[in-house]
Amino acid sequence: MKTSVQLRELLNRIDHKGYPAYKDTKGSWQFEGYILSIDHVQGDPFAAPSKVSVQVPGKLAAFPTELYDQKHKRIALQDYLIRQFAKQVQAFTFKAKGSGKSGLLSVSHCGQEILERTACELDKNGSVSVRLEIGFPANGRTINARELCKILFDFLPGCVKKSLYYRSLDAKAVQKNRELAEDQAFIRQELSRLKLAAFVANDSILPRETGVSDRPMKNAVRFHSPKSMEVTLKLPYYGKLTGMGIAQGITLVVGGGYHGKSTLLKALELGVYNHIAGDGREYVITDNSAMKIRAEDGRSIKQVDISMFINNLPNQKDTIHFCTEDASGSTSQAANVIEAMETGSKLLLIDEDTSATNFMIRDELMQRVVHRDSEPITPFIDRVTELFENYGVSTILVAGSSGSYFHKADCIIQMDHYLPKDITDFAKQEAASFPLAEEPASVSEKPNYIRPVKKDLPFCKNDRIKIKTQGKDSILINRETIDLRYVEQLTDSEQLNTLGQLMKYAQLHFFDGTHTLGDAAEYLCQILNQKGISGICSGSYIPGGFALPRKQEIYACLNRYRGLKL
Repeated sequence: MKTSVQLRELLNRIDHKGYPAYKDTKGSWQFEGYILSIDHVQGDPFAAPSKVSVQVPGKLAAFPTELYDQKHKRIALQDYLIRQFAKQVQAFTFKAKGSGKSGLLSVSHCGQEILERTACELDKNGSVSVRLEIGFPANGRTINARELCKILFDFLPGCVKKSLYYRSLDAKAVQKNRELAEDQAFIRQELSRLKLAAFVANDSILPRETGVSDRPMKNAVRFHSPKSMEVTLKLPYYGKLTGMGIAQGITLVVGGGYHGKSTLLKALELGVYNHIAGDGREYVITDNSAMKIRAEDGRSIKQVDISMFINNLPNQKDTIHFCTEDASGSTSQAANVIEAMETGSKLLLIDEDTSATNFMIRDELMQRVVHRDSEPITPFIDRVTELFENYGVSTILVAGSSGSYFHKADCIIQMDHYLPKDITDFAKQEAASFPLAEEPASVSEKPNYIRPVKKDLPFCKNDRIKIKTQGKDSILINRETIDLRYVEQLTDSEQLNTLGQLMKYAQLHFFDGTHTLGDAAEYLCQILNQKGISGICSGSYIPGGFALPRKQEIYACLNRYRGLKL
């Protein structure tokens, strides 16, 4: 392996030459205490920055094994390290001067959720790898090697030594990070044992700073559980923690506008992820498989069995193998429920505001005027109990205008000035005065999830495949757009980067006409579990900028990919 001295000599030789001479820096270079790998060199100073990685051997990083000997602890430590590294790097970005992106130092920007990322990885020996982007400096298109020397020999070594070595970090803070991860993992285990769908700790801060900021709101009302719903857990490190336990079954959340109903639901949506200390939602923990369900007008649906909810369409269209390129609100929401069940989801999260009314309810007057025989939609209210009793799928529903679900709910919570009240008994008494004039729906058949993927592919192994993501909204594969705007539990654009690679990988390696869409999703999850994100990345190096999505979002992406032929 070449040394840092040789790299400096090389940079001195190519100074003032044309920008392509930077290609000679590609490779691994031994620095004091770490290896610097220049994995990809940008074509010119205005192109995407160069890809660089740093590897610190386990013996030198010296993190105690108990900090990363389990998956949840390893992910938490990786997240902590990349945040520390980012703080250091941020101070030096664009301190080196030049044209275009010269002097840029960039690493993954982590939000409030703790995700597994390629930006920082620890192996079983405790070796740390961090991946970042550097804009190699130039004046015009002429190499400015002196400025790159500042980055590689002055700025970067200090960033590495201050953030990637255990001895340089606050040992107490690192230990607290591990303890939080252990406590969060413990709560997730307890949900199943206690038959809870979710847990929200007392004193949690659920409101966010603004509509575009995910940070906790200052001076917000802190959450506090009704006494009747309090659950006390004895965590390994925090000790006794009391909060609201939402039991499996059907839970209805009601209340006036702006009193916190949707705020609670949003916290539960993102409770499938662990959160960093200080977020306010560290101890808001939701069933890992929970899916947010909503209407999604215009989405593509392919071969989905929505007959549980929609049957006997006037045009005789098949609803067992339902297909459309432009779904309505009701058909899209029906498909979203069935697709969530296919993923193994045991909890549906629904907000009345983003639902199709005709999918959710049919009031008494409408039932009298339009008989069930003339209505192809069996509303969700007629299936919600069946979903739990026959399939073990719980529902948490936010409602502000219809009281119909009072009759179906096992638990009814009223949000009042951001505080929950258990009004189950009162609501049930009032509901008795307004009985549902329902015609019982017949029990549905179990949905058919078998959807073979045809071999007719939009590209072949020899094609150049372009993948571009647009924030958290969509993925563009060549000219095909996968619209993910309404897959609301995607919390980071880096998850979409991974989903794009997963779609490419599945098409090139798996869709041969003999497998189903479900097979593909499970296969991709298996690859990720066994090999990590690097297992699906093509090329000679592992790029940064990728974060792990859940199985539920992998299914959701496949279901919305119009390029697949089912």
